[in-house]
Amino acid sequence: MSSLMDSIPRIPLAEWTDRSIDYLQAEWGESTQAFATGMEELIKGLQGFLISLPPELLIIVFSLLAWWLVNKKIALFALLGLMFIYNIGLWKVSMETLALVIGAVALCISIGIPLGILAAKNRTAHRIIAPVLDFMQTLPAFVYLLPAIPFFGLGVVPAVLTTIVFSMPPVIRLTELGLKQVPEELEELGKSFGSTFWQMLFKIELPLARANILAGINQCIMLSLSMVVVAAMIGAKGLGGVVWTAIQQLKMGMGFEAGVAIVILAIILDRITQNLGKTTGKEKVR
Repeated sequence: MSSLMDSIPRIPLAEWTDRSIDYLQAEWGESTQAFATGMEELIKGLQGFLISLPPELLIIVFSLLAWWLVNKKIALFALLGLMFIYNIGLWKVSMETLALVIGAVALCISIGIPLGILAAKNRTAHRIIAPVLDFMQTLPAFVYLLPAIPFFGLGVVPAVLTTIVFSMPPVIRLTELGLKQVPEELEELGKSFGSTFWQMLFKIELPLARANILAGINQCIMLSLSMVVVAAMIGAKGLGGVVWTAIQQLKMGMGFEAGVAIVILAIILDRITQNLGKTTGKEKVR
């Protein structure tokens, strides 16, 4: 005896999705390919620039930056960690991964912060953006790869776009949260002095929300690094490509080396970005 649920016709969600992607690809395929070509040139240009720099110079720069923004311990960790990456022969692929992360995070910031401001200032925008962010954060990362490949092919571009979708939500959410936490007294004070919307935003609200915004950027960087192995499945290469090759060939040592290199980069970037907004020695992490 069939149940009531069995009598309900099946919703053809998969067919609707396939038709939608086919239609969009037919209508916008050329535009997306042109966009992909431009973005690929930018990412590969950044990768080439980082690879062309002397490793010793970048190691010194990161170590001094860590010393200035954090403390001597993190500077020493950055020095030894980057020297270790160079020693085991993973410097080139590490720079490829770093360029991929920089490109993805830059796009996340340029899109996410304005959307966070919009969500904080407009209730309708918040009601639209909030469920989209929930969808972006809960949908498995592998699913993002499926629509990216037909539009952008294989390589760094779909990897960057997939990384953006996965890592952008914290930037939007924490920007919105930071702006909503600005004390009403300060907003009223600014208005009483005749401040315009943009003056209020750039001189009062965004400076006070800086800690939250930087926390969102920090989380964005960490999520971007966590996507490097998934991105390698569609040709992003870098450290994720080494891990993916090691999985395919069952070379545990190779995979472990690349994993350690990812962790080193993650720790260095995490500690540096955590302290970007801190300028006094007392505020530095110990």
